[in-house]
Amino acid sequence: MKIDITGRRAIVAGGSRGIGRAIALAFAEAGAGVSICARGAEALAATRDDIARHGGIAHAGVCDLSDAAAVPCYIEEAAGALGGIDILVNNASGFGTSDDEAGWAVSISVDLLATVRASRAALPFLEKSGSGAILNISSISGLRATPRTPPYAAVKAAVIEYTLTQAAALARKGIRVNGIAPGSIEFPGGTWARAKSTNPDLYGRILRSIPFGRLGRPEEVAQVALFLCSPLAGWVTGQNIAVDGGQML
Repeated sequence: MKIDITGRRAIVAGGSRGIGRAIALAFAEAGAGVSICARGAEALAATRDDIARHGGIAHAGVCDLSDAAAVPCYIEEAAGALGGIDILVNNASGFGTSDDEAGWAVSISVDLLATVRASRAALPFLEKSGSGAILNISSISGLRATPRTPPYAAVKAAVIEYTLTQAAALARKGIRVNGIAPGSIEFPGGTWARAKSTNPDLYGRILRSIPFGRLGRPEEVAQVALFLCSPLAGWVTGQNIAVDGGQML
């Protein structure tokens, strides 16, 4: 079954590579106009060009999502380019893994506060949409003890809780809020692609933990994202779906 979101206007914060890129392309293929942001101009431009090939509006803005002032500026710019906002995907991560001030600071500023700030800035546009949707990307690390990456896991758990709170608060405004908790997803240049060569023991442990015998692909997360942000999920809110190939089993 092909999901059609023609005419919808979607923002993917953290959309130039990996899961965010796959979500942006899935939305564009399904007919949406799409805006993406990230810090790297080169990757943004390449992904924007790929989005444009699907024929809809394609917009990209360089934005450091850890910068409190930059986030609302980007959202306003994206809304102007798209003509409004129907869908907001908060995907960016600082990947703070070290249990020190730097690890906690980057996790809180990017993974959590950027989600809060982007949602706040997009809210007036989502209300005007009449059928707005927010999707927050967390991680299965936020659903269990994760001694290897304490700040990343704790902040992803906070994102999951915030998703529930948003869903409860925004339902009367006609806005649905859901989350996806991906497992270990591999793509060129990503964390697990690097670990395959730099930390093969860790990669092997993760691989053995997944019943299907492989890591996930960004496109497998993107298809769930597309469903959750489409009219087919019109009565779904406050849910957090693990997309992990049974990794938590």
